[in-house]
Amino acid sequence: MGYRFPLITAHCGSMNTIDHTLDSVQMGIRLGADVVEEDVRVTKDGIPILAHDDEWVTVDGLKMSISQMLFEELRELQFEVTHGEHRETIQICRLEDMLPLIQASGKVVNLDLKVDESIEPVASLVKQYGMSEQAFLSGCGMDRAMLAERLNPEIRKLLNTDHDLFRTLPYRDAMVQTCEDALAASCFGINIHYSIVSQELMDYATSLGLPVYVWTVNEEDLMMQYADLGVASITTRNVAALVQMKQKMRGERL
Repeated sequence: MGYRFPLITAHCGSMNTIDHTLDSVQMGIRLGADVVEEDVRVTKDGIPILAHDDEWVTVDGLKMSISQMLFEELRELQFEVTHGEHRETIQICRLEDMLPLIQASGKVVNLDLKVDESIEPVASLVKQYGMSEQAFLSGCGMDRAMLAERLNPEIRKLLNTDHDLFRTLPYRDAMVQTCEDALAASCFGINIHYSIVSQELMDYATSLGLPVYVWTVNEEDLMMQYADLGVASITTRNVAALVQMKQKMRGERL
């Protein structure tokens, strides 16, 4: 089998866009990412929105908890976010606002779930848009992965690595446990911080048919290192550099 460059996954907020905005999504698509990653939480009334943290701060300095408010209460508010050295103002964005962009582009979305309560409403939207082949879940430790499998087995998911395993167990034991957990929860692969990945893990996961997705790699020398290791996907904020590397490596192999 010939060399295959990893899938390029655009981390939310890539290329200096603001996290959890449609601008960020469109940037990933425009630059040629294969996958666009976004974090998902749900409002009190179960509306999936793009957000990493539960607590947001309005331009008036009021702290709002996404999980404790209805979407209609949140949608009119202006929130202040840190963007580099600056402060920017944005509004809450629904997952439903994002999915049509992914659908039309033919790309894939990696939905990083931050709470268990997001599983069912997210799966419902994915199915509503007929995007089961264009979406998968991440942010799933063993418990959340098992819950997702029980509630919506038709939605694909990655197992997020439990870093504590690698801190407390011998490396090989943690590696074996991670892969066993992924298979037990019917995950199609594992999602892991790049610093934990080794050739041993790559060989073992590959032997079990488990692709390895790594996050978050922004430096070009590390991109090359993990591409050469054979990971299935590299998540990055530096999408342009990874796309350029892919084009260059393809050219060298023609």
